[in-house]
Amino acid sequence: MASKESLAVRQGLLDWGAQQAQKQPSIEEMRKSLEDLMSSTPLASDVSINRIQIGETPAEWVTTPTATQNRVFLFLHGGGYFLGSCKAYRDLASRLSKATNSRVLTVEYRLAPEHQYPAAIEDAVSAYRWLVSDQGIDPSQIIIGGDSAGGGLTLATLLSLRDADDTLPAAAILLSPWTDLEGTGKSMETRKDVDPWLNPDQNRVAPAMYIGNMDPRHPLVSPLYADLQGLPPMLVHVGNDEILLDDSVRLVERAEVAGVEVSFKIFEDMWHVFHAFATSVPEAQEAINEIGNYVTKKLEAIEIP
Repeated sequence: MASKESLAVRQGLLDWGAQQAQKQPSIEEMRKSLEDLMSSTPLASDVSINRIQIGETPAEWVTTPTATQNRVFLFLHGGGYFLGSCKAYRDLASRLSKATNSRVLTVEYRLAPEHQYPAAIEDAVSAYRWLVSDQGIDPSQIIIGGDSAGGGLTLATLLSLRDADDTLPAAAILLSPWTDLEGTGKSMETRKDVDPWLNPDQNRVAPAMYIGNMDPRHPLVSPLYADLQGLPPMLVHVGNDEILLDDSVRLVERAEVAGVEVSFKIFEDMWHVFHAFATSVPEAQEAINEIGNYVTKKLEAIEIP
């Protein structure tokens, strides 16, 4: 049964969405509104934020006292490829740092419509290679992950690295990943009345900003249709009350057929990327703790050469 805290946040999201619909905001206004919503909670006093540049790409190190120097979680934020920022994800990044005992690197990859495919993938691949080549982080001690569009971007990054013969990271963490930009999952309709965060109409319009006239089934924009062989183990979390539920369900099915090791959990009564509301929602912090346990087991089982 959903906690009373989660019910309160769910209603808050419904109210926020209704306000946004009435305003008909510009893209810049939408970006600011989302950032304000997600960065409204003060960070814990022991969280360190270090703003850096990776080439021309802004990024942030988010670190808590438990973090091991040579263990890195490369996190790619969501936002439909046209929203989202490092600032918006500081709280979630700090909680992931604490749970996984990792330094978290968040990347301000280029956003659409100003920068369409493949700009986001190029920036994510460059960030990973910078960690390995410039920072000397062993791939066996790197976790890569993201939420929503950042989950799809995580998969596209892994596919690009695999095809270029780069050594892949130890594992991937996918939170409500957006894997089908064509929007063919049945949950787009069966969950539309219970999803407080997304709606099918917006989700089917947004891809054009990122991919233009491209085929929405291109494997690097919709990894659901990719050859997933050779990808590292992955943990997939998704809420039962979200229109992108089937983006995760079908991805997991295809990954398992391709021989990828997958841990998968559907959270009852939860919505899209509920992890981002861990300050108020106990179910979200429990899910983050599960991520921490998964990462710890994966990385501690690996001996660095």
